Amino acid sequence: MNRRGAAIRVEHVAQDFGAFAALRDVSLDIRPGELVALLGPSGSGKTTLLRIIAGLNAPDRGHVYFDGENATNLPVQDRRVGFVFQNYALFKHMTVADNIAYGLRVRPRRSRPSRAEIRARVAELLRFVQLEGLDARFPAQLSGGQRQRVALARALAIEPRVLLLDEPFGALDARVRKDLRRWLREVHKETGLTTVFVTHDQDEAMELADRVVVLNEGRIEQIGAPEELYDRPASPFVISFVGEAVALPVTVAAGHVEFAGRQLHIDTHGLRNGPAKVFFRPADIAVATPGHGELEGRVESLRRTPAGVRATIAIDGYDQTLEIDSPLESAAALGDRVPISLANARIFPMESSESGDYLNAGDGI
Repeated sequence: MNRRGAAIRVEHVAQDFGAFAALRDVSLDIRPGELVALLGPSGSGKTTLLRIIAGLNAPDRGHVYFDGENATNLPVQDRRVGFVFQNYALFKHMTVADNIAYGLRVRPRRSRPSRAEIRARVAELLRFVQLEGLDARFPAQLSGGQRQRVALARALAIEPRVLLLDEPFGALDARVRKDLRRWLREVHKETGLTTVFVTHDQDEAMELADRVVVLNEGRIEQIGAPEELYDRPASPFVISFVGEAVALPVTVAAGHVEFAGRQLHIDTHGLRNGPAKVFFRPADIAVATPGHGELEGRVESLRRTPAGVRATIAIDGYDQTLEIDSPLESAAALGDRVPISLANARIFPMESSESGDYLNAGDGI
């Protein structure tokens, strides 16, 4: 089942729908055999980008290359792309076996396999997607997870060099999604295909992908391995969208960071004077010893988590609450006033939300 996937290059691609710019000068390189997630909120352009790679949409500007060959004007059938839709798009009047065989049977006569070859290919794929014995069933007789496996088998039947999936687990319940994520990773490992999937679920992207492409308003905000996006976010949008984060409005003056009359121990790395935002995650803040906190607040609520206790803190001088994760044995009590230190804050100039430039503030006290 192992095959070589194609290298994909997207160069300066743009797509407009009337006055709406779905993609704005997007460039991206995907390595052969790589598993890449396109992650972003609704309207960010991720599905449009996937459809352009597939050949289902033609870009208004820019080019798409497969293994160095300009595929921008190639029709879908000539790209050797397998596409799995969110709603599976199975033919309801066809059996499982006929659905899987469809792409082979509609090939031109000169390239169409024999009936025996098609039957053998379908049997091989039924074993591969663990649906042996279900070949005579119809889609309505299958579970959601089984229908998704049939859709994937149909995409693999044509022996694609690129596998594309649009929100492949969006219609499934949480338990089935988790099982299929693990299974898809094994499928990718076994086939070696270049695989690109669209998702708005950050956990799905971080668990499955070799690299994640974060899109926002038709632009790429950052491309990187999951740990890179989490540990070194390139913009306020990325740190806000990937994982949980709180933004604290601050002022930078003469190399110092000030909030509500207090100085925060954050290195500005030469950031110019003016308004900025400090971003941090629940794991990046902690209850400090008395007199050593950079912030102060009152514990408004507590809830048990698998790792300990998460406390909601109302911060002095701030109209929003922060959350802190603490071990069970050291958790503060409801109503306590607590000093808080910032362990790993990141600071961005207020006007940089579109720029993608970032500064890592490093460790606080």
